[in-house]
Amino acid sequence: MRVLVACEFSGTVRDAFAALGHDAWSCDLLETERPGNHIVGDVLAVLNDGWDLMIAHPPCTHLAVSGARHLHRKQAEQAEARSFVRALLDAPIPRIALENPISIISSRIRKPDQIVQPWMFGHGETKATCLWLNGLPKLTPTDVVNGREARIHRMPPGPNRWRERSRTFPGIAAAMAQQWSLT
Repeated sequence: MRVLVACEFSGTVRDAFAALGHDAWSCDLLETERPGNHIVGDVLAVLNDGWDLMIAHPPCTHLAVSGARHLHRKQAEQAEARSFVRALLDAPIPRIALENPISIISSRIRKPDQIVQPWMFGHGETKATCLWLNGLPKLTPTDVVNGREARIHRMPPGPNRWRERSRTFPGIAAAMAQQWSLT
């Protein structure tokens, strides 16, 4: 299966699919952190390249409700971000998952199909992650754990905070690869 992981520089989701033998590619404006199939550039340019599945992680900077107090000053940026999300959801790809934190996507485009937490997939942390699904089933938890802390939410300010907060937990990536490879 040809898999496109949109807006991913870490390679976490890409590598989970590649480990199962899929032709998996990540695409981001940034270089990848790990060796592997990676396209540096705008994902919109490769949406028509014959993918079977896309997992998209659009930037949440202008979408997430965690920054709601600033949203009134970001009308143009918000409109552009929503347009990008719509382009991803409307891509000519038969199976699509779009991932984002709780955001204005829910009120301006559509409600998510599922909200998952890292603790449902082997990580003792909380970070509500919404999934908008087209042609894919909801993820089934694989390893529910205790010790749930909000480490991501409590990260101190710093130049790499955005980078660390945007990473997909490996347990969630593995569940995506295992469960969505069967569809």
